[in-house]
Amino acid sequence: MSELVTVIRKAHFNAAHRLYNPAWDEAQNRAVFGKCSLPNYHGHNYVMEVEITGPIDPETGYVIDLGYLSALIKTEVEDRFDHKNLNLDTEEFARLNPTVENIVVVIYRLLRSKIEPTLQLRVKLFETERNIAVYPALP
Repeated sequence: MSELVTVIRKAHFNAAHRLYNPAWDEAQNRAVFGKCSLPNYHGHNYVMEVEITGPIDPETGYVIDLGYLSALIKTEVEDRFDHKNLNLDTEEFARLNPTVENIVVVIYRLLRSKIEPTLQLRVKLFETERNIAVYPALP
């Protein structure tokens, strides 16, 4: 079989953050980021969908072992970001504004290096039910 199939693993983590550009004063940060820039942080219940696309392996019937993908998401994303203040508790966002756009790119890069290069990877991150970022973007 050479058909391409996409499998999706859903996961979640809870994290706090503050959107803030240190090169700006408080007024400009508040003007651009609104309540998301308040100094005492705020949190989200992030939901993500990790999509893997590839051919079905004729020996296993899998595109990827979803148990492996689940464990990978746990170690690379959930253990790293769950119940953390992204600005204060993570290396990834010590100097990178933790917008949903930046977070989805960071997650993609953490996972990409651990997934077979012949498989396509796409990450969809729901910050809220209405605010979603996808990487890589659709053409």
